[in-house]
Amino acid sequence: MKLRPLGSTGLHVSSIGLGGMPMSLEGRPAKSEAIKVIHAALRAGVTLIDTADVYCIDNAEIGHNEKLIEAALEQWPEPESVVVATKGGLTRPGGAWVTDAHPRRLKAACEASLKALKVPAITLYQLHAVDDVVPLEDSVGALAELRRAGKIMHIGLSNVTAAQIRRAQQVAPIVSVQNRCSVFDRRDFSNGVIPLCEAEKIAYLAYSPVGGSRGKHRVADDPTLRRIAANHGVSTFQIALAWLLARSPVIVPIPGASKITSAIDSAAAGALELSSDDLAALEQAFPVTQASPSAARAV
Repeated sequence: MKLRPLGSTGLHVSSIGLGGMPMSLEGRPAKSEAIKVIHAALRAGVTLIDTADVYCIDNAEIGHNEKLIEAALEQWPEPESVVVATKGGLTRPGGAWVTDAHPRRLKAACEASLKALKVPAITLYQLHAVDDVVPLEDSVGALAELRRAGKIMHIGLSNVTAAQIRRAQQVAPIVSVQNRCSVFDRRDFSNGVIPLCEAEKIAYLAYSPVGGSRGKHRVADDPTLRRIAANHGVSTFQIALAWLLARSPVIVPIPGASKITSAIDSAAAGALELSSDDLAALEQAFPVTQASPSAARAV
């Protein structure tokens, strides 16, 4: 597995990470099986696991995925080699996804995540979403206070625009941005987000990089992806992930997995080399209009 920098942290993580969410929602595997999935990903070279306090069924089990990851790492011989990134700023009343990024709520969520992960400090703590009724500066300011207190080491953002990244940077150093991105969701290349991340040395953690639970069938059935996958003897999902890696040096896809086979298959994309002909065919099938860093700054 090749490594990529985690923004300006000085840390390097696997070029393909693991998204923990599918292991804690409806239809999730048993705890013992989920731990096997995590261990399979780690054996395949993954060193970045993404989670969140709200990866669970409802508010009654906040922290489910974090506790699951902690249990898996407790059984792993080198847990210190794995970067666990978590998030705060949402709640799950009745199973809904509700934004709450009030400073008081974020601080309480961080304390709960520290306990769930059983760590003295969280390596990467991300604002899960911008709250429409709370100024972004207040939310990021709370994370800055947590960083100064030694509760978190680095600050990231999720589900944000280029303009929001700029606003957050005025409050605290931002090392990562986690947005949805895939061959079928290429907007962050043209709206300034990815060019800004490249210019500012911010890691871009691409979630749902193979379409997520709803879009994965499009990736599986796409004729261009199928043809290139057949040429390499790999899955269409590996081609979709390799395409993201080839598009930008700051992108780290974090595909979710709830099965051992899926975790292993995704990790293998980190070693896949696409040819110039492959990239040309993919560019034709999935054209990208990339914004300039200067345009991103003007947003």
